[in-house]
Amino acid sequence: MSFGMGVVENMVNTESSKVSSLSKKPNVVKTKERRNCALCVAKNGGEIPYNYDGNIVYPKSLIYECGPLCKCPPACYLRVTQRGIRFKLEIFKTESRDWGVRSLSSIPSGSFICEYVGELLEDKEAERRTGNDEYLFDIGNKYDNTLAEGMSKLMPGLEKEKEEEDGGETTGFTVDAAKKGNIGRFINHSCSPNLYAQNVLYDHEDKRIPHVMLFAMDNIPPLQELTYHYNYMIDQVRDVNGNIKKKICYCGSSECTGRLY
Repeated sequence: MSFGMGVVENMVNTESSKVSSLSKKPNVVKTKERRNCALCVAKNGGEIPYNYDGNIVYPKSLIYECGPLCKCPPACYLRVTQRGIRFKLEIFKTESRDWGVRSLSSIPSGSFICEYVGELLEDKEAERRTGNDEYLFDIGNKYDNTLAEGMSKLMPGLEKEKEEEDGGETTGFTVDAAKKGNIGRFINHSCSPNLYAQNVLYDHEDKRIPHVMLFAMDNIPPLQELTYHYNYMIDQVRDVNGNIKKKICYCGSSECTGRLY
């Protein structure tokens, strides 16, 4: 089963400080559009998570965008990620990590970059696919805690949101981009990333399988490699026989831990 494969058609062929508020521009939305999107705004805690330019204001464990049942137009301020890739992205050969992704133009902090696309797998199937761990992305229930912990480390001023009850649901899902994906599969890990992953829902209400959207954490200059933190835990990745797997990190950051997992 493929997940979000519509983004593939946007595929391109071949230092600023971290802050808790990614974009400080005021969140101005026309009164009529706010009325049309009242339910979606309520789902986001009474706030619109994007500013007038479509940049995310601050990270949340989950963002609700307007969906197919909403009466608002395609240009609605709550349909940011559905409008696709806005920047000219280039896949290029890195010095130490095979392929990477960069932008040919500058990217403002809080901008949407792309969706992480691949096959949608249930837990058991994902556990069997241990050969390409770097392409496996846990989502929904499996990713919520990691997202909150990761963002609190990267942005110390960000408070962890209160976790909602999920009715005892424990089923987890993973996106595998090893064989099917878009440009997001080429974005490398860094211990000092300039992107972060944000859970977004708009075409259904199942919080176990949100879309994984990548946003800019910083103002990113042209040709700087785009990276995000893969959020692996050291000594927690195992092979099919239960043995701990180790992989060296080559991100080159001054904050590099030395290992990807």
